[in-house]
Amino acid sequence: MMTRRQLLETLAAAAASARLAPVSFTDAWAEPAKGSSIKLGAQTNAWAIDPAHFDTFLGVLEQIRKIGYAGFETGFLNLGQQFKSPEAARVSIANTGLTFFGIHIFLPPERIDPASKLPPASLYEKVARGGVALGAQRLIFSGAPAASTDDLKRKIAGLNAGGAFSKSLGLPLAYHNHWWEFQSKVGEIEALYAETDPALVSFLLDAGHAYRGGADVPAFLREHYGRIVALHLRDYHNGKQVPLGAGSFPLAEVAATLKHLEWKGWVLNEEEREDGTKLGLTVMEPAFEALQKAFPA
Repeated sequence: MMTRRQLLETLAAAAASARLAPVSFTDAWAEPAKGSSIKLGAQTNAWAIDPAHFDTFLGVLEQIRKIGYAGFETGFLNLGQQFKSPEAARVSIANTGLTFFGIHIFLPPERIDPASKLPPASLYEKVARGGVALGAQRLIFSGAPAASTDDLKRKIAGLNAGGAFSKSLGLPLAYHNHWWEFQSKVGEIEALYAETDPALVSFLLDAGHAYRGGADVPAFLREHYGRIVALHLRDYHNGKQVPLGAGSFPLAEVAATLKHLEWKGWVLNEEEREDGTKLGLTVMEPAFEALQKAFPA
């Protein structure tokens, strides 16, 4: 089976041939995102979860709660077994006291819709219905790079279509970027923000991937924060991911920018490793300490 590192490298291949200089953004301003406060959450990718045994998923949620995170996001494969009979699972998730921020679809290249560069409708419709039944607040897409302007147009149309379906279920759609959208020869990241329908599509900005892709993350936030409902934060040292706060990612500047903007939404720590290593508490606990320092209550 392909590791996550191999998967990411395969998806990035279409974009890697055109490494661009760090992205330049204007200092534009928009209306602030709605919400009551910045909330701190965790992506479950730091832990090994057996989809055939729901108790392993609940055990991870218990660790997330004990660390102090207020909510979580998880990949759809972790919960697929619960889609057919979701009632008991929904109660168990709710009893953790954590907010179920989102259910995320990330796929290997052979499962991506080659036309839209997104999850196929047959899959995302199933996941959206399952997410609603289990209490998720959002559906999250990751996609493959758009290699041409025609690819990009189809991807934008695909996101709008997915957003319309998801919205019809009461489950808003957010698009999650990797670094390749920021290194696109066809201006993918700016086009996605400018040309998708704001009523149907919002964004989960993976600020760590954006940083890896050459973006000025605070500047990007100043321009686009009105479309962003959540952030993934991750950190790097010498090109490798390290626990949040231990690398060169501008965490303090990002936090100060969000405070200045009066942005309200979810800040989610994602401590995945591209070689598939699952480090769990050993990285999620120090990362939470860094989050608390950056975003004091």
